[in-house]
Amino acid sequence: MRLRELAHARAGDKGDTSNIALIAHEPGDYAFLVEHVTAERVKALFAGIVHGEVARYELPGIGALNFVMTRALGGGVTRSLALDPHGKSLSAMLLELELPARQDREPSP
Repeated sequence: MRLRELAHARAGDKGDTSNIALIAHEPGDYAFLVEHVTAERVKALFAGIVHGEVARYELPGIGALNFVMTRALGGGVTRSLALDPHGKSLSAMLLELELPARQDREPSP
């Protein structure tokens, strides 16, 4: 299953740091996200893009995870030669992460 089946994402950037908030669609999905969407998996997904650290912050009260990625934007929006490696494109990439199938959830149509 793809991560997008369980969550949506919001992204932002400041200088050369990007953050992605991953918010569970359903409260019951939050624990599954905590277990399977680790800082290590996110760093591996963005290998070649994120050259610094990836920190994960848990926000159980709102069913969200926030990933802060340093050295992630080619020096920042004003210094990067890339067309758009910022914000939404990184969050869309994260939502493509493949997760194990959930045994307790109906498959998506």
